[in-house]
Amino acid sequence: MRKSIPCITVLTLMINIYAPLAIGDDEPALDTAAIEAASGLKGTFNKEENVFKVSKARTDVAISVDDWKMPAFMGLTSWAAFTPAHDGTTMMMGDTVLFEDEVNPAMSVALENGLDVTALHNHFFYDEPKIYFMHIGGMGNAGTLATGVKKIYDKIAEIRRAHPQPQKAFDGATISASNSITAAPIEAALAITGQAKDGMFKIVIGRPATMHGTPVGKEMGINTWAAFAGSDDAAVVDGDFAMTENELQTVLKAMRKGGINIVAIHQHMVSEEPRILFLHYWAKGKAAAVGAIVEGGAEYTATYKIMSIHTSAVGP
Repeated sequence: MRKSIPCITVLTLMINIYAPLAIGDDEPALDTAAIEAASGLKGTFNKEENVFKVSKARTDVAISVDDWKMPAFMGLTSWAAFTPAHDGTTMMMGDTVLFEDEVNPAMSVALENGLDVTALHNHFFYDEPKIYFMHIGGMGNAGTLATGVKKIYDKIAEIRRAHPQPQKAFDGATISASNSITAAPIEAALAITGQAKDGMFKIVIGRPATMHGTPVGKEMGINTWAAFAGSDDAAVVDGDFAMTENELQTVLKAMRKGGINIVAIHQHMVSEEPRILFLHYWAKGKAAAVGAIVEGGAEYTATYKIMSIHTSAVGP
């Protein structure tokens, strides 16, 4: 006999884990009118938590998950929440529902308008079209933050007006079907020796950390890497950046400025010191010109930054 789906177990876990935060009566009021005016959306106020939230359901494209037409109510709604912070500022946190061709344009808009991008991942399996979720945040003036949120939503609408259905591939050069990457120019650009295999090329840079008091590094997965395939003039590069939390926005801005597509931002482990975030990316263009990864910083606190990425490297 088939066992029933443990929905009650899920609800019990939610009830046991979640404890509402008590908000003091002396918290300053939010300028909800400014948030609504700047975002172009009506919001709701939670007095208990002193949070004002605006939301926008994704109803413009039909979405199915597990061969089931999914209503926006079940987790397909973009939102941004605002709460008073210190010194008269406002904190914003949000989550944005995106299709694959919307992710990087929306991310660039967020970064250009002073917002932080803190995660990019999936929430479902067997979704059609594929859906990604970009988490955002920020501190500052409530109206300015809400304006940034609106610009993200406006960019999404602009993309869908041009292409009512999500695209199936990145724009740009076609990747060569055969692999013939020349390692020397890339090694010179990146200032590091890499590994060649079957016409492909890869570099890996480790950084030190600890987990449960045990040293870990490159071979245990604390590494930044870039792998090149295709030809020198029609290459693809994919890879992963290992960063501390305070490095994430710097790396994101540099990569998006250079036209590098971000495809995931998440953690790979727990209980590590320092906390390490991982950013996965994809780009097409001339192999030797897709930037330089430079190691810097003091011993045991190395910092990796994209120092030179040129749009021409990833254009058609």
